[in-house]
Amino acid sequence: MRPRHRLAAVLAAFVAACWPGSQALAQATVTIATVNNGDMVVMQRLSSRFEQQNPDVKLRWVVLEENVLRQRLTTDISTKAGQFDILTIGNYEVPIWAKQGWLAPFDNLPASYDVNDILAPVRTGISHQDKLYALPFYAESAMTYYRTDLLQKAGITMPAEPTYAQIRDIAAKITDKSSQTYGLCLRGKPGWGENMAFVTPLATAFGGQWFDAQWKPQLDTPAWRNAVTWYSTGLREYGPPGATSNGFNENLALFAGGRCGIWIDASVAAGLLYDTKQSQVADKVGFAPMPTGEFTGGPTWLWSWNLAIPATSKQQEAARKFVLWATSKDYIRLVAQENGWVAVPPGTRQSTYDSPDYQKVAPFASFVQKAIMSANPSAQTRNPRPYTGAQFVAIPEFQGLGTQVGQTIASTLTGTPVEQALRTAQSATERTMRQAGYPK
Repeated sequence: MRPRHRLAAVLAAFVAACWPGSQALAQATVTIATVNNGDMVVMQRLSSRFEQQNPDVKLRWVVLEENVLRQRLTTDISTKAGQFDILTIGNYEVPIWAKQGWLAPFDNLPASYDVNDILAPVRTGISHQDKLYALPFYAESAMTYYRTDLLQKAGITMPAEPTYAQIRDIAAKITDKSSQTYGLCLRGKPGWGENMAFVTPLATAFGGQWFDAQWKPQLDTPAWRNAVTWYSTGLREYGPPGATSNGFNENLALFAGGRCGIWIDASVAAGLLYDTKQSQVADKVGFAPMPTGEFTGGPTWLWSWNLAIPATSKQQEAARKFVLWATSKDYIRLVAQENGWVAVPPGTRQSTYDSPDYQKVAPFASFVQKAIMSANPSAQTRNPRPYTGAQFVAIPEFQGLGTQVGQTIASTLTGTPVEQALRTAQSATERTMRQAGYPK
């Protein structure tokens, strides 16, 4: 042993003998991969409280944009690279990855965690064979946000249950590009969980679906042409410039900054838009259900961002400790204490919706709770389908497939004719499904 190394070993032994707990302090470094959404940024900031309570655990954060996060995590877990100890993933990935044996189950949760407090549809979405493989950080359905002042100025009342045709008409009347006020904001950024999370249920409302009962792609159809025409025409005529760069976070910033008249997106945004610390229009926000089209009663949007532990993690005990902390009732109360009840992570726990403090500041609370509790991602499309999911298709191939089609759909916002885009999407989807061996 070299003198320098011998000296280091002697010093380490001396420190361990004098301060027995010092070795444990450096033992568990937990690497957390998460998305750069507002609620997760708050989680990262408040995590110093967890480290104070658990000095034997050090947290390392990797915060990424949504599309990048999904790509990194999928590559990491499918190759068993083991770079991360905690993954932020959706209810799309959890059952698929659990079936592959890629995730550690959440067995024997302590009574204090109160797992039965988690809303039943959310629990179901992150289970495989009746066993939880992630714990929910927040959950959402979808809804329509609108500026009450703009509609009032135009002499318009938002219908209690708007249709897509009515939304387009209202957007036309409240658009004022000279003042950078855009009537309609929608996800335009390509990605299976970005623009396609909106376009897929939109197509369903127009009577469309991804596949027929024999797994034959159904993208080059009148229903999809009508849906994508509504989408691309609406964004080009009434939307902000550069819509192909706008995902959830970008549209949130536009609406909160007073630039959007109508925004159709995830219900999790409600708490941010009604928060006076984050929204310039907090006192001018109205809400309504997600619009309907000619087909009603189909599958409904249900999404959750969840914390999961990969089976490859070497720090599963420490990781589990953090996941329990970040998804607990105590964490929700901590956010309420720091940022106000309107800003707590929504959609996961009955106790949140039972809280008088939350009800007082969140006029949308009962609306969102009802939407989540009644969400049915397994409902049928107009014609029978062999898959489940409302804003995604619950098969492993959809991650690549949805992103590829999302890029094609996004091109309609910059001039590609809808018919041409859908022919391209149909051809690419047929090829992918054939290579994957469908029908199985």
